[in-house]
Amino acid sequence: MLNLKANNELKRWVKTIFIAIGLTLVIRTFLFSPYVVDGASMEPTLHNHEKIFVNKVYYSDHFNRGDIIIIKGSDENYVKRIIGMPGDEIEMKGDQLLINRVPYKETYLAENLKFAKLQGSRLTEDFGPIVLPKNQYYVMGDNRLKSKDSRNGLGFIKGENIIGKSEFVLFPFSKIRNIK
Repeated sequence: MLNLKANNELKRWVKTIFIAIGLTLVIRTFLFSPYVVDGASMEPTLHNHEKIFVNKVYYSDHFNRGDIIIIKGSDENYVKRIIGMPGDEIEMKGDQLLINRVPYKETYLAENLKFAKLQGSRLTEDFGPIVLPKNQYYVMGDNRLKSKDSRNGLGFIKGENIIGKSEFVLFPFSKIRNIK
């Protein structure tokens, strides 16, 4: 009798463990996942080796300008900020981003712009105007001097290549914060 009870208990534990593993795999694959920032292209917003929480439930018609997204590349994934939306005309003149010919304030660049001006240089080379095709996004890193992005290698980003939107920094624990 005792052996039968122990056997049933073991079966319950094995079943519970398999359900937990299955749920974890489904959640990480389709809903939420951690992602490690690799490099300095998003500084000072995100730093090398920080772990961010990525919401994979976003669909391409729910992304907004300024969202920090994870992009599926051919060799690796990238973390970048959406600058241009499908159909936008974007242009950069003298470190001023113009969207549909209207100046757009990039408050997240304040620290980097100060540093560039102290160095007597510009943060972003002039480009455009560029009109984005349907279902294509233009992305850039916040650290424009050290970023591989739509300007210099990634090109336009198709909506289907966006893995998800980053929500907050998860690690290191001393720097947990929302991402804007």
